[in-house]
Amino acid sequence: MSPSQHSSPQPDPTAAPPADGDDAVPAALTARAPQVPADRLVAEMVPPPRFQGARFDTYIPDAQQPSQAEAVQVLSDFADSIDAGRASAGKRRWFARKPAAPQGPRGVYLDGGYGVGKTHLLASLWHATPAPAERKAFGTFVELTNLVGALGFQQTVKTLGDHKLLCIDEFELDDPGDTVLVSTLLGKLVDAGVALAATSNTLPGKLGEGRFAAADFLREIQGLSAHFRPLRIDGEDYRHRGLPEAPAPYDDETVTRTAYRTPGASLDDFPSLLEHLSKVHPSRYGAMCDGIEAVCLTDVQAVPDQSTALRLVVLADRLYDREVPVVTSGKAFDELFSDEMLRGGYRKKYYRAISRLTALARDAGGLVTDAR
Repeated sequence: MSPSQHSSPQPDPTAAPPADGDDAVPAALTARAPQVPADRLVAEMVPPPRFQGARFDTYIPDAQQPSQAEAVQVLSDFADSIDAGRASAGKRRWFARKPAAPQGPRGVYLDGGYGVGKTHLLASLWHATPAPAERKAFGTFVELTNLVGALGFQQTVKTLGDHKLLCIDEFELDDPGDTVLVSTLLGKLVDAGVALAATSNTLPGKLGEGRFAAADFLREIQGLSAHFRPLRIDGEDYRHRGLPEAPAPYDDETVTRTAYRTPGASLDDFPSLLEHLSKVHPSRYGAMCDGIEAVCLTDVQAVPDQSTALRLVVLADRLYDREVPVVTSGKAFDELFSDEMLRGGYRKKYYRAISRLTALARDAGGLVTDAR
């Protein structure tokens, strides 16, 4: 691909002269428009890297919150019960402490405040379920809607219908259209015998707001509510007391220097990246980040509209899943979204994006120090 084909200028070495001849020209996300086959989209529906090691025995329940220990036991039993219909009834009665779960579709909904370990528990359930990885799926609500967008509704039903378990993290109730779409999809999967597990996540701007959401969840999924057992998880919501202050952005020269001196880094102009995201389906954003060890962005600005903002939220989720540090110049991440956006229907997504990008910016501190 020639330089003229890129949607943003190539990195300018003169902006931050490399210290020696070993520095490599960084990649550009704006030069990437991967074509992702359907089988890869489904194969990548596994717990993200930061939860690959999550297990029930690595979840440390708060002794002051008995619901946390209870959740571990209930979910462990649920994992064992998923294949109960095909297991020997006698064997299960011999080893199980409780009667075998009834055959048929089952679901659990992990209901709790942000920061009590719901995603850890959901990933633990995925790992504990006695089925090969290709017969169970784990993804966020957004990833599931993107999968439907990429494959089509009927193909998604066909693809996921032979799974034993579908875990949906961060089930979002702020988009009625998407909620109806996913609810309909889950109805088809329930009919096919797929076990379901879900969480919903909230990053509220006010203390204590939106702490539990089971009533909203069960109301929105309507006919599916009988298939879900709400499992309330109490605990200290240590991240809901307001967003952490975003690190101050660097200057363009520092960002560019960091990109050249960090193996596997990308370097892009932020407005050009936002434009590029509009040309790539969100289901491909993960593939767009393949092999990227750090993202460096110059001229970060407030996003201009809601469509752009929602695409940026998806990219932020994919970077966070992959634990990719982010180095920026321009505006701080807590200035990305307008006050109107943060008061609107998608504000939970925007707060989540700010929180995640802020965490990734903090993770990048060592890279910038090393580059100086």
